[in-house]
Amino acid sequence: MELRSIATRLVAGVLGAVTLTATSAPATAADKFPGKEIRLVVPWNAGGSNDIAARALAQLVAEQGVQVIVDNVPGATGSIGMTKVATAAPDGYTIGMGTSSTLALMAQGLTPLRNEQFAPIARVTTDPLLLLVPAGGPAGNLEGFMDQLRKNPGKVSIGTPGSNNLNHIFAVMTGRVAGSDVIPVPYTGGSKVVADLAGKQIDAAVLKPSESKAQIDGGLVKPIAVFANERLKALPDVPTFKEKGLDVFPYGPLVQMAYIVAPAATPEPVRKRLTEIFGKAIQSAKFKALAEEGGAVVDDLTGAALATEIGNVQKSLNEVGKKVFVADKK
Repeated sequence: MELRSIATRLVAGVLGAVTLTATSAPATAADKFPGKEIRLVVPWNAGGSNDIAARALAQLVAEQGVQVIVDNVPGATGSIGMTKVATAAPDGYTIGMGTSSTLALMAQGLTPLRNEQFAPIARVTTDPLLLLVPAGGPAGNLEGFMDQLRKNPGKVSIGTPGSNNLNHIFAVMTGRVAGSDVIPVPYTGGSKVVADLAGKQIDAAVLKPSESKAQIDGGLVKPIAVFANERLKALPDVPTFKEKGLDVFPYGPLVQMAYIVAPAATPEPVRKRLTEIFGKAIQSAKFKALAEEGGAVVDDLTGAALATEIGNVQKSLNEVGKKVFVADKK
């Protein structure tokens, strides 16, 4: 009887230990995350604004004792790099930099990617886009450019880095608020756009402040309007379309943004830890100063709230895709 009692207690003890281990193992693994370097996929070439932001975050995250390797995987307006993230092991060690440009491709059915393949972590920046003209050109302000469009329907060229993206949309919408067509001219990058704009090879351009700041400061190009609801701190004298009574958002809110995502099946504790790590870096005084200098805006949008924002922008882009790109191809 005594031996049976001892055996029973031993079995119960072993089963209890197994149960405890099985229950606590996932939490322990999550508590130890990250146990190695995190790879941050930037689906664009090195040297661009998103790459610069990613490398700045990598340095700031390193101060927390976490190593981040920036992996540039350019191609197909972000689709190639983001596909690498979507298909990565959902363990938090491969994450990516999503952008509105890739959302625009989704809206047009130009990529098989879907937002459901990703778990939103944190927004990095919102980059209001500018309408710029050559310094000393025929239009010195927004009113003058609107007159130029009306007097020359279908003849005014607007350069954009890439096509079928937000820059392209705003180029077309600029013409539409003037009741005129424009000629969108896609380039492989912002540096080439601003160079041709400064050389008066094109009539205007839609660019990020960070892509044109040097030429603005050098007096080679002139920003005449911001595609946003508020003026930029970095360019306080440049008006918005809205304050001039021009609606360039007739189908809903559209923002050029960059945000960090993980594969959709990433466990919630790992997502939370990623949000803590990158949220701290994004909200740091160093990163905010860098972003503001480049004309970008930093907020504290993470997780479910970020997912809602992405959904709203996607909804607007889906509508714009029908009204802008489809009509543009006819």
